[in-house]
Amino acid sequence: MTAAPTRTGPPAGPGQGSGQEPDRRPGRPRGFARGRLGVPAWTVAVAVPTVFLAIFFVYPAGTLIATGFVSDGHLDLGGVADVLGRSRTWRLLGLTLGQALVGTALSVALGLPGAYVLYRRRFRGQGVARALVTVPFVLPTVVVGVAFRALLAEGGPLGFLGLDGTVTAVIAALVFFNYAVVVRSVGALWQRLDPRAEQAAAALGASPWRVFRTVTLPSLVPAIASAASLVFLFCATAFGIVLVLGGPRVGTIETEIWIQTTQFLDLRAAAVLSVLQVVIVIGALIGSNVARRRREVALRLTGLTVAPRPLRWRGGDGAAIAVTAVTVAILHVLPMAHLLLASLRTPDGWGLGNYLALGGTGEHSALSVSVWQAAANSLRVAVDATLLAVTIGTLVAVVVSRSPRRPWLRRGAAGLDAAFMLPLGVSAVTVGFGFLITLNRPPLDLRESLILIPIAQAVVAIPLVVRTVAPVLRAIDPRLREAAAVLGAAPGRVLRYVDGPFLLRALGPAIGFAFAVSLGEFGATSFLSRPERPTLPVVIFRLIGRPGEQNYGMALAAAVILAILTATIMTLAERLRGEHSSDF
Repeated sequence: MTAAPTRTGPPAGPGQGSGQEPDRRPGRPRGFARGRLGVPAWTVAVAVPTVFLAIFFVYPAGTLIATGFVSDGHLDLGGVADVLGRSRTWRLLGLTLGQALVGTALSVALGLPGAYVLYRRRFRGQGVARALVTVPFVLPTVVVGVAFRALLAEGGPLGFLGLDGTVTAVIAALVFFNYAVVVRSVGALWQRLDPRAEQAAAALGASPWRVFRTVTLPSLVPAIASAASLVFLFCATAFGIVLVLGGPRVGTIETEIWIQTTQFLDLRAAAVLSVLQVVIVIGALIGSNVARRRREVALRLTGLTVAPRPLRWRGGDGAAIAVTAVTVAILHVLPMAHLLLASLRTPDGWGLGNYLALGGTGEHSALSVSVWQAAANSLRVAVDATLLAVTIGTLVAVVVSRSPRRPWLRRGAAGLDAAFMLPLGVSAVTVGFGFLITLNRPPLDLRESLILIPIAQAVVAIPLVVRTVAPVLRAIDPRLREAAAVLGAAPGRVLRYVDGPFLLRALGPAIGFAFAVSLGEFGATSFLSRPERPTLPVVIFRLIGRPGEQNYGMALAAAVILAILTATIMTLAERLRGEHSSDF
């Protein structure tokens, strides 16, 4: 996102100054314009994503939830009192909210120094550092769970701490994931803050801490609130991390839905818990949307991006550098480095034995296919899911980025935006199991279809595509569209030549996020993958749960492969990232 163009009025259109009316009203391009890209085109742009969401999200999730409230064809709310009357439910709710709040607080506290170092200051290799900080956010949860488990388990380097299977381990992994959300979201605003206010306060004798507390921090509040609400949402709905790291002692609403669905087949309890989770998600989404709008306003008001000053250890940046370096080293580098080293350790010593074993099916035939076959399945599925997610997500982003004049159209665009954020928080277990019980008969019998898993993964990835593309389109100065329209450009031509270049720059990161998220998706895929066509995250989880040193070693090696694939994808996406690209 760059500064708005020079603040001059739009060029005079044909006939201006001669008493003639211009060909088009300047305000028209802000809304859903008529013309070559008129009402039918906008209708399609709204209808296609809406139908997709209705069929592949609302219908499966809604059906599963409704199943828990219907008995013999009649509404039965008896399960609500039963589930809410259990002490276990309230304990799980407390754990869910508690770990989300602590994870959010730590992510913000550790992320602020990182945002300062990576966005407010300048140093060699800054682009690479930003990309490396982003990679953990899109790493598959199974990979991160395996990495932290290998680090904290008995026999691991930090096994003496006794943190394996504890809430502390889960929270550490959640901060690992969400650190990048705070760094990038806050950093995007911080690098645009006018330094003159800080300089004036310092000239009047304020200490660096007082300058930060009284001048800088209030200016960053919109970005901090936006990042915190999003991090809370991700922490409250974490599934794979809690399942792999938490063990039997740690549970959340999300994992309890999975347990009630898969182990007890208690759809009534799962439905009540799903509704409880949806309430939490809606609250977090409301807070996130309000904070996001304030952040976007703040970004527009700050104007030009400020040239960052060089990073200096002795120039007052030492504390921020130290906190950032220690955080990245302990929280990011240590778990992943140990995962790599552990994958090279075999019963016979150091070597590539675990990687060579990936061509087989594991000890005691733990798998039905080799890990390499599962990796190929994951890549094929991720390509299909990315195509779906980017297509649907871009249509949504184009629609919600407009500012129609009519209030009902503005409310509709806001509603569409909010609706496509729901998959971020609704249980992937609910979506996956919902697919099984709804898409299993005509006219939508997709049980044997190869497109079933890509659709489920696309549902999960679409919100990130919208989050990546929509802010870029919203940041376009509307006067550019107005000027093009006044000069006689049809709406389709305005979209192509004004919005198009910005959209292309945003698609690189959007494709990267969608592909990485699809490649590592575990929640819904764990329900839908068939034994003969598993994905790589599902295979890793199966290997972890099977006894045998070879199976565990193969799980570590497969996790490294998946991490390398994801990191490569995000690094390439970062290189395609333009100045206008969003930061979550």
